Amino acid sequence: MRIAQVAPLTEAIPPKLYGGTERVVHWLTEELVALGHDVTLFASGDSITSAKLEAPWPRALRLDGAVRDPNALHMMMLEQVRRRCDNEEFDLLHFHLDYYPWSLFQRQPTPHLTTLHGRLDLPEHQPVFSTFSDVPVVSISDSQRRPVPNANWVRTIHHGLPADLLSPTGAKPGYLAVLGRIAPEKGVDRAIRIAIRADIPLKIAAKVDRADQDYFEQVIEPMLHHPLIEFIGEIGDQQKSEFLSGALGLLLPLDWPEPFGLVMIESMACGAPVIAYNRGSVPEIIESGLTGFIVEDETSAVAAVHQLQGLDRTAIRARFEERFTARRMAMDYLAAYRSLIAKAEPRFRLVSSAE
Repeated sequence: MRIAQVAPLTEAIPPKLYGGTERVVHWLTEELVALGHDVTLFASGDSITSAKLEAPWPRALRLDGAVRDPNALHMMMLEQVRRRCDNEEFDLLHFHLDYYPWSLFQRQPTPHLTTLHGRLDLPEHQPVFSTFSDVPVVSISDSQRRPVPNANWVRTIHHGLPADLLSPTGAKPGYLAVLGRIAPEKGVDRAIRIAIRADIPLKIAAKVDRADQDYFEQVIEPMLHHPLIEFIGEIGDQQKSEFLSGALGLLLPLDWPEPFGLVMIESMACGAPVIAYNRGSVPEIIESGLTGFIVEDETSAVAAVHQLQGLDRTAIRARFEERFTARRMAMDYLAAYRSLIAKAEPRFRLVSSAE
């Protein structure tokens, strides 16, 4: 199959550090190539891939201080993709750019699919999905699609990561963990309070975006002076196995409808259970009492902390392998691709006979 993966230019594929969408695109692309498919990746020039790389811009936009209008470069990339469709170079186009491609690519015959990676519950999303009600889309959790039930959902495909990317190290667990990004919706302040109430050390390995700098300085930074709390900063995949294997559990006291939450399956890959608030995708990913605990508030989270050592970390890793590998994700996408191509074939035959 000739597949185009069209990624955001904001981060390289894979990203150097944080970047959930870009990491998923990388894992999916690598699996598709390993399965024998002809994949072209449209991404920034500093990306590393086994696919054919088409780079509309030489450097990830987050690292390129000279770029002030990223929308202009994304529009240029989309036009490059469309012109190659004129030559029938691809059997399917897979976009990871939200709704940006829809108007243009609904006007050409190559089958296309968009994975929606973010939240869909904002009021301005409703008219977009009403306007583009025929565009085929994939949700990354069932909960993500609830605000827009009338969209043309092809299927839900949970994220997966390479089976050998993260693994248990055998470290003796001795602290609670926070991993990812410091932002109000991620509830790092709540995680700190939970750890203090449970009287267990907490290590925070997370980045601070510019947009969340005030929250970090005004809310989080004063809480870091407690002797149980250690702020490590942003870490990459190379450090995650050791960090998560040494954790009694991962704390995820969310305050928003999390569309997926990669940190949950990263933790599971290392055998570490997750304590997460009952928000968004959490009930689809965490099996309470097996891979962690789903809780409603700080009090129930503290109670769950004291039950973590009763969970089987080997069983947690096994559930990751059964449910959340990149190979499983790639196979699910291939099934979606084939269904879209099959639906498009009658239209191609009709056009051909008319000619």
